[in-house]
Parts: sequence; structure tokens; C-alpha cells
Amino acid sequence: MPFFLNMKVGLYFGSFNPIHIGHLAIANYMVEFSDIDELWFVISPQNPEKSKATLLYDYDRYEMVERAIKGFDTMKASTVEFALPKPSYTIVTLTHLSTIYKQYEFCLIMGGDNLCTFKKWRNYQYILDNFKLYVYSRPNYDIPSEFKNHPSVRYFNAPLMEISSSFIRQSIKKNKNIKAFMPQDAWEYLEKMNFYKT
Repeated sequence: MPFFLNMKVGLYFGSFNPIHIGHLAIANYMVEFSDIDELWFVISPQNPEKSKATLLYDYDRYEMVERAIKGFDTMKASTVEFALPKPSYTIVTLTHLSTIYKQYEFCLIMGGDNLCTFKKWRNYQYILDNFKLYVYSRPNYDIPSEFKNHPSVRYFNAPLMEISSSFIRQSIKKNKNIKAFMPQDAWEYLEKMNFYKT
């Protein structure tokens, strides 16, 4: 995508361990049905809420995201958190990106499940005051009342797929063929590298 001022970038944070077609479907929906110009997959080295035990090496997860989004001009893989302090806090990443790309407007893309725990995030009020949250619905999660009509929160009915990265990892350990759950190039890299089999 050509460079232009005031570009709106949606930041889709995650471990992507591994990336799957559910992630890609949400990303595709957001760039087509919201007002963002680009979507960046921000690959997290360590989510403070998750164990690092099952995480692949950072650049292997990056490689799978890169392969998954090949051909999507409005999507990119970001390694910005690889060089930031660990564990990765969203406020630190947002501040860093906003300093580097002053000409861009950043918003966060998240599921309704994350919104339910959002008040536990570091400096969540600052994030709300300075950035927009683009929230896609998740089954079995009700939107907290304080966010239902919040001016910084927008809601989107993106198609949902009940697929998780943990399901893919567990299935591979059981020697199941689940290549239909991942973009082909990402799946081929995973297979070549024998990830998650032990």
C-alpha cells in the first residue's frame, strides 16, 4: 500500500502460535468492513497473561504470519514488540508506535473476551482516552456495561470461527491432519519445521 498521511492502522495483537484461518478471517473482515486502511499483526513475544512454555521462537511465528498474509496488500506482520521490554504491555507498544509513526492513527482490534478483562490492562484508561478499540463479538461473552456506549469503543459483527491456536497445537500432537485450519503457506512451513509435534 502506498504511503500517505493520516493513515488509520488497526493493530491486531496476539501470539499467533500458530496463526490460523480464524485470525485471517477477522483481519480480512476488519480491513474490508471498517474504516482502517491497514491491519498490522503485532506478534507478541510474551503476553503477560499467558505462559511462554508452549510458544514457538518469535521469528518462526513471524514467518508463519508473513506466509499467511502473502497477497493481502492491506496487511503486514509487525515485529515491533520483539525489541521492547518483556513481558509485552499494549500501552508500551502503542506509545512506541505513536512516537515513530506520528502521521498514523492507531486503533486496537480485539475480541469481546478481551474487552471483559480490559480494566485489568496496564494504563487501560490512558488507552481508552487516546485510542479507539474496534471490538469483534465473541460467543459467551457479554459486553461490560461501562463499555456499551463508550465513545472510544466500536463494535463489529465479524464472522466467527471456533478455532484456536491451542486446538491446532493439541491436534498436531495427536497426529491429526488439520491443514484446512491454516493458510497453506503457513501450514507448509509448520510441517517442514515439525512444530508442536512433541
